Amino acid sequence: MTGLRADGLCFAYGARKVLNNVSFNALQPGKLTALIGPNAAGKSTLFRVMAGLLKPQSGKTYLDETDLDTLSSRKRLKRICFMPQFFAANAALTVFDVVMMAHKQLEGWRVSEEDMIAVARALEAAGIAHLSEAYISDLSGGQSQMVSAAQALIRRSDVYLFDEPTSALDLRHQISVLDQIKTAVATRGAVGIVALHDLNLAARFADHLLLIGNGCVLAQGAPDEVLRSSAISKTYGVEIEISTGPREDLLVHAYAS
Repeated sequence: MTGLRADGLCFAYGARKVLNNVSFNALQPGKLTALIGPNAAGKSTLFRVMAGLLKPQSGKTYLDETDLDTLSSRKRLKRICFMPQFFAANAALTVFDVVMMAHKQLEGWRVSEEDMIAVARALEAAGIAHLSEAYISDLSGGQSQMVSAAQALIRRSDVYLFDEPTSALDLRHQISVLDQIKTAVATRGAVGIVALHDLNLAARFADHLLLIGNGCVLAQGAPDEVLRSSAISKTYGVEIEISTGPREDLLVHAYAS
């Protein structure tokens, strides 16, 4: 697989431009990219365009040099797994039910013993096996996000798009979920993109950063390269300093400008 790239994506809600000629070089299989940028930068809209939920006014997204707009909805759904920012499911369903539905979404609804085992393992890996029989309506926001991550990771896709998958999680579970995502992307040879607000988490887990602001890609590259660029401070409107932690990881310090 040669990767995922965008070429000149433009999208507007009425007269309000959200994506303005978004282009980025091919994101490589087996690598995790963090999509970073301030609120209302266009991150969620970009995900929805790449997933095929919104049609751009112009521009293309390519996977292995295949124009994704030429794929049927079913084929696109199979190749691209999108975890939206907000979890939605029938409140009468259990955690086990909704993860099973994600597992069987493209395969028909006859459930085998192997399917039951696969879902049980996915819940165990996500650390939510104890919630198996809990109803979706009874979950906290953080628990719902962990269920969403399990729904995404039980699928076998070429591309995984995670829109702020850790926004409602405590620090321990943020690290756990991002570690699961990074491991899955690497072992499956998939393209992974995760939208994050925490630049320290982005620096720690991502192989690659994509900085977006005002609907445009402002920087792309290795975390050290992007985080040390002048574009970071300009985009966020703060002073940024980078240091190296005791484990040789990058630490981002932000100060009001």
